[in-house]
Amino acid sequence: MVQRLEVVDVAAAPPVWAALRNEAAHIAATEPSLASLLNAVVLRHDNIDRALSYQLARKLSDQELRAMSLRETCEEAFEDDPAIVEAAVADLRAVFERDPACKGYVQPFLFFKGFLAIQTHRVGHWLWTQGRESMAFYLQSRMSELFQVDIHPGAVIGKGAFFDHGTGIVIGETAVVGDDVSMLHGVTLGGTSTERVDRHPKIGKGVLIGSGAMVIGNITVGDYAKIGSGSVVTKPVPSGCTAIGVPARLVNCPTCEEPSKTMDQTLVDAAYDYVI
Repeated sequence: MVQRLEVVDVAAAPPVWAALRNEAAHIAATEPSLASLLNAVVLRHDNIDRALSYQLARKLSDQELRAMSLRETCEEAFEDDPAIVEAAVADLRAVFERDPACKGYVQPFLFFKGFLAIQTHRVGHWLWTQGRESMAFYLQSRMSELFQVDIHPGAVIGKGAFFDHGTGIVIGETAVVGDDVSMLHGVTLGGTSTERVDRHPKIGKGVLIGSGAMVIGNITVGDYAKIGSGSVVTKPVPSGCTAIGVPARLVNCPTCEEPSKTMDQTLVDAAYDYVI
C-alpha cells in the first residue's frame, strides 16, 4: 500500500512529477492488474505535460472525437500556455494537502473527477480564448457527462483549485475563481440575468465554499472568506468573513486565516446577526 506523505513544508516537498512516478512504479509492482494502466498513463512519459495530455485524452475521447485528436489539442494548449500545466501541478498538490482521504498523487491523477474536471476546463478555457468555441463547448459537454461537473469554458479558475468530490458543481460563464480556492460538491456560482453581461460571482483567493452553497450574481466574495454549506449568497461577502444561512448572514469576522487550506467548516460562538 502507498503510504501518505506527510507534507509540512511545501517548498521542501519532493517535486510532484517525481513523486507521481515513484508512486505509480510502486503500485504497478504491488498491484499487477493495474500495471498496464500505470505504465500507459504515467510511467512511459518523460514529463507531467505528456502524462496529463494522455490521461485527459483517454478519459474524454469518444466515437466522435478520438483520443489522438484530443491529445494533440491538449498538447497544443500546454505548449502555447505553460501556465496551464503549472496550474495543474498546483491543483494536484492542493488535492493531496487538503483531502485527508487522498493517499498520494496517483489517486487524484487517475481517479478524482474534481481534479480531472478542472484540467478539462483549463484546456477548454484555452480553446475559448483562441476563438474555438465549438471545441470548447464539446469539452464542457464531455466534462459534464463524465464527471458531473459543469463549468462554462469562459469561466476563469486560478491555480491550486480543489473541488472535493466535484459532483454537481456548476460555474457560469463570467465567474472568476481565485487561486487556492476549495469547494465541495453541489456548489453553484450562478448568474441572475438573461442579458449577455458580467453576471456571475467573483471568488477571491483562498476561499472555502461548503457543499450545496449557491453564490448568485455579479458579486464579490473576498479573499479568505468562507461560505457555509447550503447557504444562499446574493450580496458581497467581505474578505475574511464567513457567510451562512438562507439568505446568508455574516458570522465569524474574521474567520480562520486560510480556510481553503484548513478545510475547517466549523464556526466559533461569536456571530454578527444581520443579513447581507
